Amino acid sequence: MSAEKVAAEVDPVARVLPLLPLAHLDREFDYLVPQDLDEQARPGVRVRIRFAGRLVDGFVVSRNATSDHQGRFGWLERVISPERVLTEEITRVVDLVAGRYAGTRADVLRLAIPPRHARAESEAASDPPEVPDTAIETEAWDRYVHGGAFLTALSGERAPRAVWQALPGEDWPARLAELSGLVAATGASTVVVVPDQRDLDRVVAAVEKLLGKDAVVGLAAGLGPALRYRRWLAALRGTAKVVVGTRSSVFAPTPRTGLIVVWDDGDDNHSEPRAPYPHAREVALLRAYASGCAVVLAGHARTAEAQALVDSGWAHDLVASRDSVRAAAPKITALADSDHALARDPGARAARLPAIAFAAAREALGAGRGVLVQVPRRGYVPSLACGKCRAPARCRRCNGPLALPSAAGPDGAGTPACRWCGVADAAHRCHACGAKALRAVVVGAGRTAEELGRAFPGVAVRMSGGTDVVDEVKQGPTLVVSTVGAEPVMPGGYGAALLLDGWALLGRPDLRAAEETLRRWMTASSLVRPFAEGGQVVVVADSGIPTVQALVRWDPVGHARAQYEERAEVGFPPAIHLAAIDGSAKAIADLLDLADLPANAELLGPVELPAGERLPFSGDAPEPADVERMLIRVPRGEGKPLAKALGEAQSVRSARKDSQPARVQIDPIRIG
Repeated sequence: MSAEKVAAEVDPVARVLPLLPLAHLDREFDYLVPQDLDEQARPGVRVRIRFAGRLVDGFVVSRNATSDHQGRFGWLERVISPERVLTEEITRVVDLVAGRYAGTRADVLRLAIPPRHARAESEAASDPPEVPDTAIETEAWDRYVHGGAFLTALSGERAPRAVWQALPGEDWPARLAELSGLVAATGASTVVVVPDQRDLDRVVAAVEKLLGKDAVVGLAAGLGPALRYRRWLAALRGTAKVVVGTRSSVFAPTPRTGLIVVWDDGDDNHSEPRAPYPHAREVALLRAYASGCAVVLAGHARTAEAQALVDSGWAHDLVASRDSVRAAAPKITALADSDHALARDPGARAARLPAIAFAAAREALGAGRGVLVQVPRRGYVPSLACGKCRAPARCRRCNGPLALPSAAGPDGAGTPACRWCGVADAAHRCHACGAKALRAVVVGAGRTAEELGRAFPGVAVRMSGGTDVVDEVKQGPTLVVSTVGAEPVMPGGYGAALLLDGWALLGRPDLRAAEETLRRWMTASSLVRPFAEGGQVVVVADSGIPTVQALVRWDPVGHARAQYEERAEVGFPPAIHLAAIDGSAKAIADLLDLADLPANAELLGPVELPAGERLPFSGDAPEPADVERMLIRVPRGEGKPLAKALGEAQSVRSARKDSQPARVQIDPIRIG
C-alpha cells in the first residue's frame, strides 16, 4: 500500500518504536492501524508488530494521518494493553538518556518501564489521596542557610535546584517527607531515589507518618512482578503523590512531577549495571531539564559531580552554618593528631585498635550507650601476607590469594586455604623471601567482633554485613561491628564510633577512593550523638591525610571542591567527559575507525580490563579472549558530540553484524 493511499483511507498510521536490541534499528517505523484497534492504539500503549517476519513488542509513539514511507506497510498485530504506560515526559527523558550515554532507546525503555502484569493492570484505579490539610513543620530547615527561601520557592512551584548537605545526626527521611508534603500541597508529585532497601523503608515510613499510607509507594526490584507493577501503576495513574525507590524509580511516570530527590548520589548502587549504564543522578538532572521540575541532590557527604553543579551556578548550595555543624557533629579524633597524643601512645600509628579507640569505646559503654565499629570487609581474615616482607600470600597451585577459614581459633591460628581453588597449604612459604610467618592484610568483621568481645567481656556484640544486615539496634551498651554500608541505626544515636582500617579504604587504586572513603566515614559518623551529648568518633588513619582532615572538620564541601580541582588538573570526570570502550583489540579498532570523534578527543590506552569488571556481552556471541579497555576523553562541552559519534559507530557495526562485542560506557564510575 502506498503513502498516497494511506492518506486517503480511514485507517491512520501509528509510529511505533520496536524493542529491538540492534543499535541500527533504534528508530520509529510506521504501521497501519486496523479499525478494531483504532480506539486502543493510542500514543504510549504497548503493541505487538511483525518485524522482519517475527513478532516483536513495541510502543506507539504517535499517531499520524500520513507517512513519508514509500514502500509497503505492515499492520499492527494487536494492542497488548490499552494502558498508556509511556508518557510524553518519559519519552523525552528516554531520548535524552539514550543520547547522553550513546545507547538505544529500547535499552532505556527496559529500565524505565517494568514488564506488564495483566492481573495488576486490570484492577480498578483508586482515587488520588487527599493531601492532609495540616501545616507541615519546617523549623528544622532554618538551620540551613537559605533553607527558608528554598522551601518558599518549592511551595511556589518555581522549580529550585539545590545540593543539600545534611547535618550529622539529621533525621533526613523526615526532611525529605517534609519536602514531599510541600510539593503534594501544590498538586504535584515527588520522586525520591535512594540507594537501597533500608533507605527506602525509612523514607516510606517518614512519608506515611506525615501524609498517610495511601500517599506513597515504594518501588524496588525485589518486590516481585505483581506488586512492583501495581505500585508502578499507582505512580502512573496519580494515585500516589510520592514515589520512593531505587535507581530505576528515577523514571517513575508521575503525571505531574514537581520534585526529584536523589539521596546519597555517591553510592555506586545508583549506577545501572545494564546498558546503556546510566547513573540515577544524571537521569534526574536530565528529567529536571526535560520537565522543568525541581531537583535536589542530598547526602551527608558530597561528590565532585554535585560540587561541579554548584560551582557552575546550575544548582544552589543548601548547607548549614558552621555553628550548626559544630553543635550537631560528634568529636572526631584521628591517629596521633597532636604531639601530646603521639607521646602518650607511641604505637598508635601501627596499631589496629589504638588506645584512643579503646578509651572512646569504654567511655561510651560505661555511659550505657552503644558503640559502632566500622570495618572495610566482612569475614574472619579475608587475606594474608608474608609476616616478614609483606608480599601477598599466594597459592602454590593456582596463584590465588590465601586466607584463614572462619573456623580458625581465637588466636587466629589455622591452616590457610586458597580462596580460588580451596586447597589448604599448611607448609606455606613466602615466594619472595621464603619466610613461614603470615600476617593479616585486612582483618574482617568476624575477627574484629571476637577481639572486641574479649576486650570488653560481658558486653553484647552484634554484627551487620553481608547477607545478615541489621536495620536497627536497641539503645544500650552494645558493640555493633558492621561492614561499610551496613551500619544499623540506633535510636538516640551511638555513644561512639570506631572507623577501623582506614588505609584499606584510602589505598584502593580507584579515582574515587578518597571521595568514597569520606562518604563511608560520614555516613557512619552521622549515626553518633553530638559532642555535647558525649558523642565521639575515632578514625584509625593518619591525621595528616586531607580526607581525614575533612572528616575532622566535617567539611565535605571543601573536600569535594578539592577533588574536583585535582581531577580537572589531570583531566578526569567530572571536569571532562570520558568514554570507556571495552572489547577485543579488533572490536575497539573497528569502532574507533567508524567513529567521527571530536577533533580534540584524546585516546588513552589500550590497557587491561580493570579487575572485577564484567566482560562485554552481546547476545549469544562468544566472549573475546583478549579484552582491553580504551579511554576517550573530551572537554566538558564535547560530551554530546562524543556520545553521538560512538552511538552512530555502534549502529554501523550493528548493521554490519559484527560478531565481536564492544561495550561503550560514558563517564563510568570505575575507570580503572
